[in-house]
Amino acid sequence: MKLKRLLFLCLLFAGFILPGATFLRAADNPFLGYWSLHLPGGGAGWLGVSNSGDELKVQMLWGGGSVFPVNSAQLAEGKLVLTRQHPTNRKSADGKSMVVTETISATLDGSDGLKLVTVTPKADGGENRAEFSGHRQAPPPPAPDLSRIKFGPPTELFNGTNLDGWEPVEPKAFNGWHADQGILINTLKQEPGQPHRSFANLRTVAEFEDFSLHAETRVPTNGNSGIYLRGTDEVQIFDSYGKPLDPHNMGAIYSRITPTAAAEKPAGEWQTVDILYVAQHATVILNGTKIIDNQPVLGPTGGALWPEMNRPGPIYLQGDHTGIEYRNLVQRRVASE
Repeated sequence: MKLKRLLFLCLLFAGFILPGATFLRAADNPFLGYWSLHLPGGGAGWLGVSNSGDELKVQMLWGGGSVFPVNSAQLAEGKLVLTRQHPTNRKSADGKSMVVTETISATLDGSDGLKLVTVTPKADGGENRAEFSGHRQAPPPPAPDLSRIKFGPPTELFNGTNLDGWEPVEPKAFNGWHADQGILINTLKQEPGQPHRSFANLRTVAEFEDFSLHAETRVPTNGNSGIYLRGTDEVQIFDSYGKPLDPHNMGAIYSRITPTAAAEKPAGEWQTVDILYVAQHATVILNGTKIIDNQPVLGPTGGALWPEMNRPGPIYLQGDHTGIEYRNLVQRRVASE
């Protein structure tokens, strides 16, 4: 401790401490915890702030894609200041790809709110600037005792003949979903010579709290879909047969929870996925093998309909990546613990 204090004083007198920088003990950092973000343009985001030793550890979700660590984080003048680096198509004089640094500044808005500003420099010397907001998200509750869970009666979410009970997530996108002989099929087809078409994801009209879900899926070669729980968290549906364990593989909670075993089948074979989502904890059984066992889900995944984790939501099927097939979608609500 004496050495750290001596080093701090040396840096201070040498002028290496940023003006206005604030140094807080871990317990005094008001930004610690999880935050739901309403991004510019209406997308869903997430911010997780923790301490790793004497350093801030910050992870973010920005709309789609994976949860990622920020490039830098510091407390300065009562703000949490973050940076993200974005590669560009521009080249420097030595031929290297240029990187643009986005700066995100967050200030507290009361005890449970955030006001945030993102600033990214433009090639012409200007900047892109946007304001957005966030609010504190409660951490997951303790893991539930699954032996005490009771379920309501089974409900078939897909009737095998039409899309009654389902609707596109994006009303203006092309809807490739249809029913054929008991199978829910998503077909993606681009018309030659025509502009690229965006395809719709599909959601249940009904919304749910805690539940179990049984689904069967047939994934094509290089297929990529997903089953979203309550509209926020994706169980990955992906042709990952033969690949090493990864949080982006079949059955993972996308970019958040890595399966403990590789239980997927080759592309083109029917596979079973059984999911239990209770008290913000997920259990996934893939083809009869438990690959996620009652693990907490810290926040939303890319493509979430909203950032809040404490509200009911639909089951939605990702259809904007590749074709996919589902059948025997059976859901049971959790009745009580």
